[in-house]
Amino acid sequence: MLNDRTKLNRWFVLLDAFVIIFAYLLSWFLCIELRDEIGGVLSREFYFGAIVIIVPIYLLCNTFFGLYKPVRTEDSLHEFYRVLQSNLIGLLILNTILFIGGKNPYLFNFSRVMLFTFGAINTISEEVARYFARFVLRRIRSKGFNQKHILLVGYSDACFKFIDKIKRNPGWGYKIFGIIDDTHKIGTDYRGVKVIGDIKQLYNTIENNNFDEVDITLALNEYDKLREVVYVSEKLGVHTRFVPDYGTIISTNPVSEDLDGLPVINIRAVPLQSLFNRFFKRTIDIIGSIVGIIIFSPFMIVISILIKMSSKGPIVFKQERVGRHNKLFVMYKFRSMVEQPDEEEKNKWTTENDDRVTKVGKFIRRTSLDEILQFFNVLKGDMSLVGPRPERLQFVEKFKETIPRYMIKHQVRPGMTGWAQINGLRGDTPIDRRIQYDLWYIENWTLGLDIKILLLTLVKGFVDKNAY
Repeated sequence: MLNDRTKLNRWFVLLDAFVIIFAYLLSWFLCIELRDEIGGVLSREFYFGAIVIIVPIYLLCNTFFGLYKPVRTEDSLHEFYRVLQSNLIGLLILNTILFIGGKNPYLFNFSRVMLFTFGAINTISEEVARYFARFVLRRIRSKGFNQKHILLVGYSDACFKFIDKIKRNPGWGYKIFGIIDDTHKIGTDYRGVKVIGDIKQLYNTIENNNFDEVDITLALNEYDKLREVVYVSEKLGVHTRFVPDYGTIISTNPVSEDLDGLPVINIRAVPLQSLFNRFFKRTIDIIGSIVGIIIFSPFMIVISILIKMSSKGPIVFKQERVGRHNKLFVMYKFRSMVEQPDEEEKNKWTTENDDRVTKVGKFIRRTSLDEILQFFNVLKGDMSLVGPRPERLQFVEKFKETIPRYMIKHQVRPGMTGWAQINGLRGDTPIDRRIQYDLWYIENWTLGLDIKILLLTLVKGFVDKNAY
């Protein structure tokens, strides 16, 4: 049964239907039965009858957001993001129905509190149920059941990376039969996966075995064979995927377009190029920066007094940084160093035991309290709560010549905290490693990822051993 992908998806539909009913009944019990919120205007039977409408609506929303597509490799965070989107749209549809039918006494008296409680409970319950379902499936697959049998075509770097990932994630349930390749002898192997023949033997190899898919991992200089491999695979009815051997050039999740029938692949996917995504991120930034200013205002007052008492010079340190679309902006920080000439300050990074750092400055730098003035930068729109950290112009000019893809970080707003920072890469740490994390963030951005980074920033604390 588990080998039938369609049946497996039906089980997920049934699981979601059960969860939706459970969440709805629990919401009714909490908001109506316990509180008697509506005073008996609507009967229990009416509320229970609404399940017949609510379950199909939510299942259709789940279908629209791809929650029943077989995705063995998806992580829980991305799935939760789609579950959240589906539930928000479902809630919007139900409220729209109640609004349009507002003159109907039944719809007018339907508890909105119960509806929003249902939305929250259902979102959490769906994700918890799916997490445990996928946990069980991955345990089953790691034991050798529910396997997807794969044939690789091409002995290349893409092939090696593919095998590495499969070996590292047995819970995905992929079993590689072997490699078809023209450039290496039969028996050549990589991590136990052997070359079993050349492309001339591809037809017989597929016909005599039961493969779920053929993954094409040809090297860059072998793409002339691509048409033949696809033709043979599809002739024999086997699903075919293409794993390009230019991962260092194209991002991990490129966006494809249709140019009047001509497929076009964007070299790099930047989700924040979407107006919808930018709107939501900017909304969170405005709300978050206002809340941050209010919460940290007592700290700002105390730090200002300590800086003024401990050393000569201004309280606020202003410095030009490079922001989104390479535009310069003035970034605010609490002054943590003694006053010094501009040329001396801007051409030298801070190092451990730097004698320019004051006693107060050492504390606020180590605890990141010197950065809290950047809530004002976020409110102005120069920065975001989460994003790659901004750098000074002279360093940007240097790094763009020495570090590949460095300038891609300027396609989004710089942030107060970021994916690199919560992974320990800030202060005196290798810039090339920071860029790798920044690029991953840019290409894989979701609202859920931003929330995760903010929460980890709070959980891990503000103290950083690399901040000098």
